[in-house]
Amino acid sequence: MKKVKSMSDDLRREYRRSDFKGLERGKYYARVKATSNVVVLDPDVASVFRSPESVNSLLRSVINALPKNAKA
Repeated sequence: MKKVKSMSDDLRREYRRSDFKGLERGKYYARVKATSNVVVLDPDVASVFRSPESVNSLLRSVINALPKNAKA
């Protein structure tokens, strides 16, 4: 297996900056942020659950047990 050289800010010789002038950094950032909902569980909590479905099932049970006006 070949060792990978460290990455640098320089482009490879076969690339030219002019090849990349149409690119825009963070073009889809707002869309991804608006449509994503990531929740990170603490390790001790995550160790209780076997799958994302089991987490969702328990949370739905808790939501259904709440009084209707307590949901926020």
